[in-house]
Amino acid sequence: MSGPPSSRPLRGIFWMAVTGLNFVAVTAIVKHVGDAVPAAQAAFLRYVLGLVFLLPMIRPILAARLSRRQLKLFGWRGLSHTLAVILWFYAMTRIPIAEVTAMNYLNPIYVTLGAALFMGEKLPLRRWIAVLIALAGAMIILRPGIREVDMGHIAMLGTAAFFAIGYRLAKQLSGEVSAAVIVGMLSVTVTIGLAPFAYAVWVPPTIAQLGWLFLVACFATAGHYAMTLAFAAAPLTVTQPVTFLQLVWAVLLGWLAFGEAVDGWVILGGALIMASVSFITWREALARRSVTPALPATKS
Repeated sequence: MSGPPSSRPLRGIFWMAVTGLNFVAVTAIVKHVGDAVPAAQAAFLRYVLGLVFLLPMIRPILAARLSRRQLKLFGWRGLSHTLAVILWFYAMTRIPIAEVTAMNYLNPIYVTLGAALFMGEKLPLRRWIAVLIALAGAMIILRPGIREVDMGHIAMLGTAAFFAIGYRLAKQLSGEVSAAVIVGMLSVTVTIGLAPFAYAVWVPPTIAQLGWLFLVACFATAGHYAMTLAFAAAPLTVTQPVTFLQLVWAVLLGWLAFGEAVDGWVILGGALIMASVSFITWREALARRSVTPALPATKS
């Protein structure tokens, strides 16, 4: 019998650090492939090649007997994730790895804004301040008027927004179906959603490019699995700040492997965004504790 998640913070921190390394490996490989393969096609091939990891999820999906409403929600989630993935692959060919990583932290901020603006959730003043600080961090990264804002930066703003929509839909479905069904249906719907976009820009890929994109699928799958282990070992208030290490590794990787300059403004902006996300996560955890009495968590 093991203790509750909060009693295993070091394990949670370790697995979240491993998560970050896997996701940074994903960005490095996509950056290496570059625009030799169009963004939509590269994203499609990554998902097609990753379908091998879907095999254990086929039985839970078939057994779930999804309703028409659930299928519709999965379809909308697949569409939002499809657009997010295309924009992310495109951004990777346009702007430095560190900037992609830093701007990706905006996802939880968009989730919070969406909940307030479109779902009627009331946000206290302190949370609005945290959102504004995160948006200020994004402006520090972009610095419009001081430097040219690339289309890659615009793509990353869209990426975070579409991922936020997908997150809200996944959260809605999480109380109805298992995690295996949610992950499996995402792979299926995104693969289908990417197909027409990939067909429109298709170029014959080389064996080497297919190998690199299969590695993307492997590292992405490993990253999601490590993240699951981190969430099981420790609460978000412990694991969330560790994700900032991804920015540190992204800066080092961009500098050492791709000759990208180390931009202190990007690090500052990313730190502000990450601090805001950590504060929002911490406040949500406190709110849950105040609403729901703590139960003894025992796992055998």
